[in-house]
Amino acid sequence: MNKHLKTLTVLSALLLTSFSGAASAAPTLMSADWAAQTCDAWNKNPTLTNGLGGKWIANNKGRGYKIIHLYRSDCENSPQVELRISDQNGKAICTYGGKIETPKLDPSVDYLMYATTNKWHDMGAGEYGPMKAMMFGRLKFEGPKMEAMSVMGPFEQFLLLVGKVPSNESECPK
Repeated sequence: MNKHLKTLTVLSALLLTSFSGAASAAPTLMSADWAAQTCDAWNKNPTLTNGLGGKWIANNKGRGYKIIHLYRSDCENSPQVELRISDQNGKAICTYGGKIETPKLDPSVDYLMYATTNKWHDMGAGEYGPMKAMMFGRLKFEGPKMEAMSVMGPFEQFLLLVGKVPSNESECPK
């Protein structure tokens, strides 16, 4: 009986481990779940919340928010994700991360950014910052370019979130 109890205990532990691993698996990079976690990480980074507060977040055409759409260019037919950054008492606070809710961007205040999975990985690892990424075409970018150039420090922190928020890069978002 003792031998059977040990076998049952080992099997139970293996099953429990496999289920807990599946439950805590990292979301796919640039998926809606990943965007939600990135939104949370944004709000924990004072360089983003304070550094993009004031003038940057105030440039929102009176809507009270800016939109950032992101995607992986090597994942054909994959959906984009959206981050909504809202002006809350002069701070740039992420109030939504997930599937696209704002399909039409205003290029004078909103941003679209895309790169290959490998380039997102490199930027997230801090191998190069936003200036080099844009100058060498590693990060494709649409939106108010002069405004973006004025906030390179916070922009770099945003790119580093790609490496800080756990993700699975081996599959494309669905």
